[in-house]
Amino acid sequence: MSKPIQNALGLSTLVAMLVALFMVFEWVPTEAEQGIVQRIFYFHVPCAWVAFASFGLVAVAGIFYLWLGGQIWDDLGHAAVEVGMLFCTLVLITGSLWAKPIWGTWWTWDSRLTTTFVLWLMYGGYLILRATAEDTPQVSKFAAVIGIVAALDVPVVIVSVRLWRTIHPAVLVTRQGGHGLEDPRMVATLLVSIAAFTLLFAWLLMLRFAELRMRTRLGALAREIALIRFRAGAA
Repeated sequence: MSKPIQNALGLSTLVAMLVALFMVFEWVPTEAEQGIVQRIFYFHVPCAWVAFASFGLVAVAGIFYLWLGGQIWDDLGHAAVEVGMLFCTLVLITGSLWAKPIWGTWWTWDSRLTTTFVLWLMYGGYLILRATAEDTPQVSKFAAVIGIVAALDVPVVIVSVRLWRTIHPAVLVTRQGGHGLEDPRMVATLLVSIAAFTLLFAWLLMLRFAELRMRTRLGALAREIALIRFRAGAA
């Protein structure tokens, strides 16, 4: 990806983040029941959306790698896991910060929390594999399978609040059950925050993907030089 596109995306991300921060801390009204702590919501939900989108991309890249075998798909999946793990970790952290004043505990084995933690563990295993194993096609294929299987947990996380009894709110933007965003400014702030975090995800993914592609090219060049030297020595 060209440098001007990276710079433009980075600038767009900065502007969107500044707008989102202004809306979260200055423009949107304070929620009546939870108070100021509810503002964590505008970071927690976008992080979750980005993490799920990233892991979905991992699954797509893994399928194409197993099907077509192009190294570009392996690099894309690897980059998406790293960025997705960043946001998935932020989901768990912001969720704990929100849970303490509302639920009275940092963590409870709620269905959505537990399935999200399982998702985090599975992709953590993916990263451990890539960090400890040799960079071979066999390892890449195994990592692709892990990425695809782990992504199956994403819809489970989403529907967990309806499958099992849970204290986690299931409704975000309606008034069902006393939950939801009743003020239009809350909905607007959430949408802007989601857009800002999506841009941040795209920018970080682009940077990491470009780095991995460069590493791939350098590795191929090093192997080619080694082969030339071997042939020269044999001659």
